[in-house]
Amino acid sequence: MATEGARTTAGAGPPAQAPGQEPGARRGVLGRVSWGLADQAVTSMINFAVGIYVARELGVHAFGVFSLAWLTYGVVLNVSRGLATDPLMVRFSGVPQEAWRAAAARSSGTALAVGTALGAGCLLVGFGLGGDVGPAFAGLGLALPALLLQDARRFAFFAAGTGHKAFANDLVQGVALVPAMVVAARVGTVAAFVLAWGAAAAAAAGYGFLQSGIRPRVTRARGWLREQRDLGSRYLVENVSLSGAGQLRAYGLGAIAGVGAVGAVRGAELLQGPFLALLMGLSLVTVAEAARVLRRTPERLGRFCFLLGGGQAGAALLWGSALLLMPDRLGELVLGDVWHDASRLIVPATLGVAGAGLGSGAAAGLRALAAARRSLRCQLFASACYLGGGLGGAALAGTVGSAWGVASATACGSALWWLHLRAALREHHRDPVPGHSEVRTP
Repeated sequence: MATEGARTTAGAGPPAQAPGQEPGARRGVLGRVSWGLADQAVTSMINFAVGIYVARELGVHAFGVFSLAWLTYGVVLNVSRGLATDPLMVRFSGVPQEAWRAAAARSSGTALAVGTALGAGCLLVGFGLGGDVGPAFAGLGLALPALLLQDARRFAFFAAGTGHKAFANDLVQGVALVPAMVVAARVGTVAAFVLAWGAAAAAAAGYGFLQSGIRPRVTRARGWLREQRDLGSRYLVENVSLSGAGQLRAYGLGAIAGVGAVGAVRGAELLQGPFLALLMGLSLVTVAEAARVLRRTPERLGRFCFLLGGGQAGAALLWGSALLLMPDRLGELVLGDVWHDASRLIVPATLGVAGAGLGSGAAAGLRALAAARRSLRCQLFASACYLGGGLGGAALAGTVGSAWGVASATACGSALWWLHLRAALREHHRDPVPGHSEVRTP
């Protein structure tokens, strides 16, 4: 299941080790998980810091405007990942250096082309909208090429098995963000904060060139899309369905309950940020590890997925319980004026994240089984439930109703993921195909 700006992809590590290499395999898993968690921790803390700083500096209304731009970025990011970096992760993980470099150049060029094209669209929308929202979207249009290029660099390093370089690249972005945010605070507009965010990403993308020496090949983007269309088209639909539903929910919630409601929902999501960092860090490796379980001991895949999903759901509930005990004074210190509205959404937001964590275990199993049709069907159903629950709840009970609608929808989506995993496991046991997995390299 896709979460904020995050997608699970197969092939995050090298092929499975032979039985006699189990200790080395375990060390490899530990290394991949460690760098995945460390890198995602940095990325999530950057996102968390940006959100908190903007919320405190601008207040709930302006933070709602910023959240609309942020959610739009999430949709565009998933378009870029589906077309550019997800195929790279699947087909060019653990390949010879020369093949990886050529693929990384074309993949990052595709991400840059997507950012430029959709950025131009955001610019036009921003100029057309005007008011409070228009300048934020115009700023996003200018920032998108750098944001998507930096993200492509990050995933290319993971495909090469050099997660420490992705970690260093995100650290550079975090350091560059500090002076950029100080300047934006002096300007005091949403557009200034969006541009500061993009400027920090541009610095990190430039550092990525120094790390790898790879230039994005924009002129090869069309060829990359043509070669990867069998994967890219499917990943594009899966990625965009959930993030698109989130975007439409935000627009609908703003229209029904006001832009301030969007800011309150985003504030509740920020409170879940540290836990989501763990969830997304694990997502960098869970599908590949599920595929290894399938190849070695297929009868244990169901148990592995249940422990994975159940563990994430349990951790989400524990984190939500801690948030409920947070004193108002501390909450106001973190979120400022946004805390009052966001604190009312902690319970439904926690249940929604727990449901997503539970379903992600089943999603990893379906991807390992290469059950693409089942996976896509589940994702589309979950997205439809998310949008319907979020908007239906908003129409009935405003911001709180929308949060409870999303929590209920997430539970329904998670149930469907597990039903399909159960059916896919039965099919696999009846007609097993040795080595059947989406993990492919040339």
